[in-house]
Amino acid sequence: MNSHHWSSYATGVSSRTGSSLVIMFAGLLNSGVPALAFTANDADTMFGAFSSAFYSQNGTNGYFKDTQIGGRADFWKQAEEIECVIDAYECTSNAAYKDMVVCLLNGFVKNNGNNWASNIYNDDCMWASIAFLRGYQDTGEERFKAIARENFDLVYDRSWDSTLGGGLYWTTANSTKNACVNGPGGIAACLLYQIYGDINYLARAREIFNWERAHLFIAGTGAVCDGMNTNGKVNPWASTYNQGTFIGLANFLDETNDAMLAANFTKDQMTHSGILPSYGLAGNNSGFNAIFLRWMAKFNKDHGLQNTYQKWLQKNAEAAWNVRRTSDDLSWCQWHKPTQAGKNLYSWDCIASLEVLQVVPPTSIVSQAPAIRNTSVTQTPSIK
Repeated sequence: MNSHHWSSYATGVSSRTGSSLVIMFAGLLNSGVPALAFTANDADTMFGAFSSAFYSQNGTNGYFKDTQIGGRADFWKQAEEIECVIDAYECTSNAAYKDMVVCLLNGFVKNNGNNWASNIYNDDCMWASIAFLRGYQDTGEERFKAIARENFDLVYDRSWDSTLGGGLYWTTANSTKNACVNGPGGIAACLLYQIYGDINYLARAREIFNWERAHLFIAGTGAVCDGMNTNGKVNPWASTYNQGTFIGLANFLDETNDAMLAANFTKDQMTHSGILPSYGLAGNNSGFNAIFLRWMAKFNKDHGLQNTYQKWLQKNAEAAWNVRRTSDDLSWCQWHKPTQAGKNLYSWDCIASLEVLQVVPPTSIVSQAPAIRNTSVTQTPSIK
C-alpha cells in the first residue's frame, strides 16, 4: 500500500467508534421524538443497503447500476461512486471494501477502456483519474496509477491554454473554463505529485488553483463561481460540488484561509437550517453533496476544526440517516423529507447519504434500534 494515505480517513475500524461523540438528546427523548444520533453500525447498514440495491459484480469486474432495476451509472457518476467505496474503506479498513474497489476499477476499464480521449467532458476524465489514483494508493495495483497518469496528461494537454490567463476548459469545445474541471484537475495533479514525486504535477496543481482563485473565487464571500466563457463573462452560480473541490484543492496546497472561506460560505449561505441543498432527483446534481462532504470532512479532520464544523456535518449525517426508508434502508438526497416508499431510486440520488455516513464521525456509540443487515459485499500531509 502506498505510503501517501490520507491519514484523515485511513484510521481503521476502531476509529469510527473511538472518535464517536456520545450525545444525549434529552429534550428530544422527553418530547417523544426519536433520537437523531447515528452510529458506526448505522454507517455500515447504509453501505450494505446501497451495495445490495446498486452493486453488480461478475467475476472480478464490478459496477454500480443506474437505478435499482438496472442500467449502469454513467462515466463520471460511476467514478464518484467508486470514490465513495474508497472513502468507506479508508474509514474502516474493511478488506471487503478494498476488494470491491479493485473490482469496480476493473469494471470501469472493461466498460470505458484504458484511454478516455473519446470523452469530451474533461471533468469526467479528471474524476476518473482521481478514483484510479486513490485506488492505487489503497490497493497498490500499479496499473491503476498508470491509467490515471496517461489520462490526466492527455486531458491537461487538450484543456489548458493561455486564454483567460490559463485554466482548464470544461469540454473539448473549448468554450468555457469551469470550476467543475479545475477543482478536480488540481486534486488529481496533487495526487500524481504524491505518487510519482514529479514536481511538474505540483506546479500544475498550483497553477490551476491560482487560476481558479483569481477568476472564479470570490474572496469577500467564499463563493466559488461556476465558470466563465471565453469572453470573460462569469456565471456566478455556486454549488456544493464546486465549493467542495475548491476546499479539497486548497487543503492539499495548504491554503487554509481560502478553504475556510469556502467552507463558511457553504455552511452559512447555502444551507437551510444547516442542511445542505436538496438538489433535484434523477439528475446530474443530486450527488453534489457527496463531493462536498468528502473534501469538507477531510479538511475538518486535517486541521482539527471539529469545534467549528463537526456538529454541522453530523447534523447533515443525522438528517440523511433519519429520512431513510425502513423497507431497504436507502436514503435519498432530499434530507428534509422521508425517502419515498416504493420509488425506484437512482444510485446517484442516494450517494450523498452513503457518503456522509462514511466520512462524518458518528454522534453516538449505542445504536438507536438499527436494522440488522448483512454488510458484506458479493492523514495525508498538505502539499505546498
